[in-house]
Amino acid sequence: MQSPCFHCGEPIPKGISLQVTIDGKAQDMCCVGCQAVAQTIVDNKLTDYYKFRTENAPKGTELVPEQLQKNKLLDDDNLQHEFTHQDGSSRETILTVDGISCAACAWLIEMKLSEVDGVSDISVNATTQRANLKWQNSTVKLSQLIEHIERLGYHALPFKASDAEQLNISQSKTFIKRLGVSGILMMQVMMIAIGLYFGAFSGMADHNMVYLRYTSLVLTTPIIFYGAFPFYVGAINAIKSKRLSMDVPVSIAILLAFFASAWATISQQGEVYFESVSMFTFLLLIGKFLEFRARSRAAQVSANLLKLMPMTATKLVDGIEQFVTAKSLTIGEQVMIKPGETVPADCTIESGKSHFNEAMLSGEQRPVAKKVGDAILAGTVNGDGNIVARVTQPGGETFLSQLIRLSESSQNHKPKIAQLSDKIAQYFVAIILVTAIGTAIYWQQHMPEEAFWITLSVLVATCPCALSLATPTALTCGTTRLNRDGIMIKSGHVMETVPEVDVFAFDKTGTLTMGEFTISNIKRLDEPNDKPTSEQELLAMVSALEAHSQHPLAKAFATHRDFSYVATDVEVHPGLGIEGKVNNVPVKLGKASWLLNDTNHTAADAQIVVLIDNKLTAALYLSDKVRDDAQSVVSSLQRQNIKAIMLSGDGESGCRTVNEALALDGAYSSLTAHDKMSHVKQLQQTHTVAMVGDGVNDTPVFSAAHVSIAMGSGTDVAKSGADVILLNNKLSSIGTLQRVAKKTRRIVWENYGWAFGYNAIVLPLAVCGFVTPYMAVIGMSTSSILVITNSLRLLKK
Repeated sequence: MQSPCFHCGEPIPKGISLQVTIDGKAQDMCCVGCQAVAQTIVDNKLTDYYKFRTENAPKGTELVPEQLQKNKLLDDDNLQHEFTHQDGSSRETILTVDGISCAACAWLIEMKLSEVDGVSDISVNATTQRANLKWQNSTVKLSQLIEHIERLGYHALPFKASDAEQLNISQSKTFIKRLGVSGILMMQVMMIAIGLYFGAFSGMADHNMVYLRYTSLVLTTPIIFYGAFPFYVGAINAIKSKRLSMDVPVSIAILLAFFASAWATISQQGEVYFESVSMFTFLLLIGKFLEFRARSRAAQVSANLLKLMPMTATKLVDGIEQFVTAKSLTIGEQVMIKPGETVPADCTIESGKSHFNEAMLSGEQRPVAKKVGDAILAGTVNGDGNIVARVTQPGGETFLSQLIRLSESSQNHKPKIAQLSDKIAQYFVAIILVTAIGTAIYWQQHMPEEAFWITLSVLVATCPCALSLATPTALTCGTTRLNRDGIMIKSGHVMETVPEVDVFAFDKTGTLTMGEFTISNIKRLDEPNDKPTSEQELLAMVSALEAHSQHPLAKAFATHRDFSYVATDVEVHPGLGIEGKVNNVPVKLGKASWLLNDTNHTAADAQIVVLIDNKLTAALYLSDKVRDDAQSVVSSLQRQNIKAIMLSGDGESGCRTVNEALALDGAYSSLTAHDKMSHVKQLQQTHTVAMVGDGVNDTPVFSAAHVSIAMGSGTDVAKSGADVILLNNKLSSIGTLQRVAKKTRRIVWENYGWAFGYNAIVLPLAVCGFVTPYMAVIGMSTSSILVITNSLRLLKK
């Protein structure tokens, strides 16, 4: 039996006889790719790689000219600006390296690149599969360095991270540094404190006690002025803006305890509490760090979305492929998207069909079939077919880019309950400060030696950290949980309004139904003496006009598009129809109620009536399928005593069919956008209303409803005007939205209950002198950590 390939370990096909001499012994190879990679390793005297590797190398692939061209695009200064740091002629970047399986792989890449002229530094992390690379751009180009890596059998690309993620990483590192410094020094201070406590009972010499106190002072100083620095900044900013935050009493408590202990050390009078203030600061930082980690989960959603955007694209110019930067694409340009490639901009397919993975946007792992006329979104991945598409939205205007902006905007918006929490916390801080002053005055008169520490305990124990964290941590975790399931929250009021909704109003087409129409019947209405138009010509003229519409009905005509028919002077009438000239012939098509004067006409039940040259020509009947999950959603709402109604602009016939299938609480047909809005406003007098839709004509209704929900397959206009976007395009996500919103509200009130309950118990105890500073620190920090932990339950399924 023939041995496997020495390089990658795969079986060697019959008839293949390829070898490379490694350390004096001929080794069999399975393909020319592995042979080329192994020979490169030998030529560069890096055969130690084979001695120390713990896994087989990735299968070698030959560098094709196409890939080389793409690599050269990375030398573009405008493109490099996105992922490199430049200092004169020296540049630095992070590369993601696919194929690294063990430490030997990292060693091999480091050894190879360190020998290349112009490389200043190279370090590869086998765990993260990333390489930090620094080079002199005047001596060697990035594309050449990537080619060196690919000749070793690995695939390298620049690692892209958004500004938000980079800031998040930077803040996380700073937090960890503060925690590390504070934690290590706190342990030293605690050990000294144990010595001081025991020394007080065993007659420690005075000079030893003074020495240990001064040592504690030195060790505590970095904790106070470095570890606790964020609290001082927060307190100063709050006072500047004439408000009170939790940082104010915290900062006062830390500084009072430290300077009092420092004075006791210097004057050699009174007690020192360096261990208490050290532990207080350390536990506070832990609480802050946990809060930061909870908040950063939501930021990671948009940061990960940004990484979906490819850097390069294949543009077609007169049928010739050109490799360009994705950012340079403009509306109307043709692009080729090959299997495995990421869509560089929002496009419409012009030729070919394939399956696209949209999991990065919707959370749905199942590939979605796309054909001619279908829209594909930037960031999605082409599965198995060659696609030629035309750009409809480039760069920063893509749906993905808008989604990121909307996500970040919603996270910056504070709902009413969060604003209430902030206001309560301010009043609570004022109460704490007044109580602390009163406590200090009382105990100064009755027990002066204990007055300071009892006052300090009041400030520490009753700090409203848990109260301030109650709402934001719960809302952040709830929003992140929904994002993970393909439900994008755009407006801050959604989480508190959705549990109150008692009427859901649904659009029909594309919402309760799939919105994937097919032409089921064409009824000719021409007079015998009219100029006859063949069915093929009729559909070509209709599709030329419908190409200018975003209505779901327009998709049914995409396959009949004939580019020899050109539409001009096109005017769209939202909710009614569309008109224009096709090859200079006036064409008008739309609702029967708009184009027919006779409501008893035989074509009154048609979805589309066509007028060519101002003469009634045809009635088009289209069929649509009710969504598989529509019945379960409607039934679930009705079991909760929530009404489900349909507000549709479609004709009575189609609406009646859907109503019979779903047993809705009400169905209204042939409505204009104004009619829908009137219905919603009327319902709002006695109900809380949510509107679910997907079309342009739903946008005015969205602004009127208490909560507006857009389907992921809907128009950009509808999605930009909605409070919630169902990116996964599942109607059943409404149930998930309800459950998470209700659970979030419940957890917020649980957090409030705990925060208020804890403070109501501890405040009188602290005032009466039953709580020491040490106990106060533990109680306050435990309270905050419990609130954060309770909120993190929302992230579970």
